[in-house]
Amino acid sequence: MKFIHTSDWHIGRLFQNISLLDDQLYVLQQLKRYAIEHQIDALVVAGDIFDRSVPPADAVDALNCFLDEFTRALNIPVIMISGNHDSAKRLRFGAQYMQDSGVYILSDIHNIETPIEVTSGDQLVRFYGIPYHDPVEVREAFDCDVRSYDEAHTYLVDKIKPQLANGIPSVLISHCFIDGAQESDSERPLSIGGADRVSYEPLSDFSYVALGHLHGPQYKGHEHIRYSGSLMKYSFSEYKQSKGVTLVEISPTGEASYEHLPLQPKRELRVLEGELETIIEQGRTDEKNDDYLLVKLTDSKDILDPMGQLRAVYPNVLQLERLSFAVSSGNRLVTDLGNRKTELEVFDDFFEQVMGEGLSEAQTELLSETINEAKNLLAGME
Repeated sequence: MKFIHTSDWHIGRLFQNISLLDDQLYVLQQLKRYAIEHQIDALVVAGDIFDRSVPPADAVDALNCFLDEFTRALNIPVIMISGNHDSAKRLRFGAQYMQDSGVYILSDIHNIETPIEVTSGDQLVRFYGIPYHDPVEVREAFDCDVRSYDEAHTYLVDKIKPQLANGIPSVLISHCFIDGAQESDSERPLSIGGADRVSYEPLSDFSYVALGHLHGPQYKGHEHIRYSGSLMKYSFSEYKQSKGVTLVEISPTGEASYEHLPLQPKRELRVLEGELETIIEQGRTDEKNDDYLLVKLTDSKDILDPMGQLRAVYPNVLQLERLSFAVSSGNRLVTDLGNRKTELEVFDDFFEQVMGEGLSEAQTELLSETINEAKNLLAGME
């Protein structure tokens, strides 16, 4: 039995006010090609299908088209749960009818004990889904006394365990934060102060645990308890991560093996560091100049409109940092306390960039007199 584990698609996400929908559809087509190449028996999506509980219409259309194309062309069942970014009730609208088409949406914690059974030849594997939940939801649903995220998650896992049958491999799909796992800047905290962490130990009895929520591919506790990571890089803190999906193969005896299948983005997320002129010169010949960029400038002098100059060669510069300056709103630069310049030096930098040459001796003297007069005038008004 082979299936692909993926999660955290965040369809409809905006990154620095830029829609990533085309980029997301680009990598989803690669996922489809992997499904064909490896002849998988199921596709598992471990939550955060959408980026918002009320997703934009074009995001809903995009998911609808992908699922229709995937199930019709490949006849492969899709099993998904809701994540903390999804609205569980909205996501499962019409779910009972979609099952006839091979789309299984598990977003109701009342039904966690009912598995989706998938067969491959003579082999049967049962998939159990625990959608994202908080302790209040679990208490109200089952009239139980759970106070923490860990207690709530363990309670739901323990309700499933009696259903596990000897000799039938079982897969658990859950959207949660395993304690000790590595997080990224793009994940929405489930709670404040680390209270959202849950233990991995209760999950050990399953043949494989397909996790969602954390955006970096990783495992925690045991190798079969894994995060596939997000579909794409959604923050510059993730720029070194290798995004992809996880190909899982479960033997008839329940042993799981896994392989990371990389996804190549339409536009990469990169960080460039250096002086402005060097980066601009590099951009003129950079074949990937439409990548999404964070630029860290090392120039020590003031720069006139650095963002505008960079976007002339790198149109998708989304964030700019000055390592010697603090950047406030717009293009106004404020010098760090440790590198403070005089008013005269700041204007001299500005004048050189506009006119192509520095201030003359006479201009410097005149400007210095003007600055001193202005300072005296301000001092007299205080």
